[in-house]
Amino acid sequence: MGMLDGRVSVITGSGRGIGREFALSMAREGAKVVVNDVGVALDGRGTDEDPAANTCKEIEALGGEAVPSYDSVTEFDAAERIIGTAVDAFGKVDILVNNAGIVRDRTLVKMSEEDFDAVIAVHLKGTFNCARHAAPLMKDQGYGRIINISSSAGLRGNFGQTNYGAAKAAMMGLTFVWSMELGRYGVTVNAVAPAGGTRMTASLYERSGRTEVPPEQDPALNAPLVTFLASERAGHVNGQILGRTDYAFTLFQHPKQVAWMWRDGGWTPELVAEYFDQMLGQHLQHVGMVMPTGMEHQGSGS
Repeated sequence: MGMLDGRVSVITGSGRGIGREFALSMAREGAKVVVNDVGVALDGRGTDEDPAANTCKEIEALGGEAVPSYDSVTEFDAAERIIGTAVDAFGKVDILVNNAGIVRDRTLVKMSEEDFDAVIAVHLKGTFNCARHAAPLMKDQGYGRIINISSSAGLRGNFGQTNYGAAKAAMMGLTFVWSMELGRYGVTVNAVAPAGGTRMTASLYERSGRTEVPPEQDPALNAPLVTFLASERAGHVNGQILGRTDYAFTLFQHPKQVAWMWRDGGWTPELVAEYFDQMLGQHLQHVGMVMPTGMEHQGSGS
């Protein structure tokens, strides 16, 4: 018996990379999978490749069931068709993994409006679009698992990723809100910040002088956690932000107040300046994601 026997999963952006590993892992645990991938390049522009069909063939070779989906998560009606593909092929949808993503890295002063809008459209709007159509079905059946794929680039910050970081941080906010709204109906919502050597991170390894991805950065290492979160056995896990570092799975602390400065009646700017360093300044937080050894400050992460 597999952990996901009888379940139906929709995984966006699952033709390649980390998303493909999610699809293969869930299929091995018995899930029927909708492999959604429009087959675009890293920046979201079209190619002639068909990664969705290729991943479906891999799943079928494992003895599983899968169907491809080519609709874009960026369009509300197209996202409805993505979820509809699961219902049409397998009768329902139990699991949604919002994984689709592109990158267009630029510093703020060099980023175009198009670069910003394109990345936000896939990561943030795409996550909303798919969840908006899946959640009512999950609510009605009294069971569902939504897993939003975030990133340390959004949770901690990363140089040159205004668009990507903003979208990934916003997915944390979506996770908190949806977990509160849907939890009472048997639908959990969690976020995972994965790590691994994929098309998105290839430049990191090239610039660090490495010729291949080290074993601890194998994208397949993310899949067991996401597969668990998609299962009935994770019913008690809701509204959490998890991640991976090397061979460890991690749990992020939710943003919270860590220090206070209080004055009866309030403050003036001069008094804030006088007391800030001794009361709040000593607690200032570090900014920036932790990069693999020897690759600090060298670009984007997944």
